[in-house]
Amino acid sequence: MQIRKSGAVTALVGFGFFASHDAVIKALGATYSTFQIAFFSVLFGMPLVMLMLVRDAKPGTLRPRHPGWVATRAGLGVVTGFSAFYAFTHLPLTEVYAILFAQPLLITALSVPFLGEKVGLRRWIAVFTGLVGVLIVLQPATTELSIGHLAALTSAICGSFVSIILRKIGAQERSAVMILYPMMANLVVMGTLMPFVYIPMPIGDLGLAAFLAVLGFCGMLGLLLAYQRAAVSVVAPMQYSQIIWAVLFGLIFFDEMPALATAIGTAVIIASGLYIVMREEGGGTTTERPVTAGRTPRGDTALGMRTGDIMRLFGLREGPLRSDKE
Repeated sequence: MQIRKSGAVTALVGFGFFASHDAVIKALGATYSTFQIAFFSVLFGMPLVMLMLVRDAKPGTLRPRHPGWVATRAGLGVVTGFSAFYAFTHLPLTEVYAILFAQPLLITALSVPFLGEKVGLRRWIAVFTGLVGVLIVLQPATTELSIGHLAALTSAICGSFVSIILRKIGAQERSAVMILYPMMANLVVMGTLMPFVYIPMPIGDLGLAAFLAVLGFCGMLGLLLAYQRAAVSVVAPMQYSQIIWAVLFGLIFFDEMPALATAIGTAVIIASGLYIVMREEGGGTTTERPVTAGRTPRGDTALGMRTGDIMRLFGLREGPLRSDKE
């Protein structure tokens, strides 16, 4: 019991780092282009990731065994990261989280056609209920959707495909391959665009960009430690604590007050996500380890890393009842 509590607390701390990471993105986004913020986040985060990669003792080279899938995942990772950065910059934090929280629901739906997994009727109902929650947040009938809303949706959808690809080929590729290629893709794409969007940054803002990378890295380590100490049914629900941080940061730093529709829709999405996590942790109707089991959908959006990449790098076993909710 004490270990489970420790895992839950560690997960809360990890997601707290991620929420702070996203608030820093929003703060920098008031002055700088999304491309510039993402570029420096990757640049400052690379040394930390390289230190982590020395743990990859799996024999082999950096040549991927599935180059097409690895390239697709890297490309989708770039879109996922940029879209999330853009959404956090242009939308209230609570709205972005509400939309991104739909990602586990999308992963559940996508696991059927792409991985051949079986999802029971009750989980399908939970998926559709959660998507109704997204519509409540967006209010397409009464509110004009902005590019920020489309960016958040794009991030959730592309991030779901990133998780599906990881589940499909992750066991056959080195962790270094799965981490390095998305990270380098982000660096190259954002770096190529820098001459067109760059604004000189004073030392304080550069320090904030470096702090952004540190926060993302600490968040990943927090989740890693949490999964070492507790099962998915304990760790995964902790991701929803980010909405509390979003409300606090929004009120204190950005003068944001969550709309009633956002609160209602978020509650529906969270309830649906929790049902799927608990249902799959108990076994459910899947014949194989479900794609939504064992991981949260959270990852460092700029570096292109996912929690599952780091878990495999450190040799954590993903048991048959642990969910893959990356």
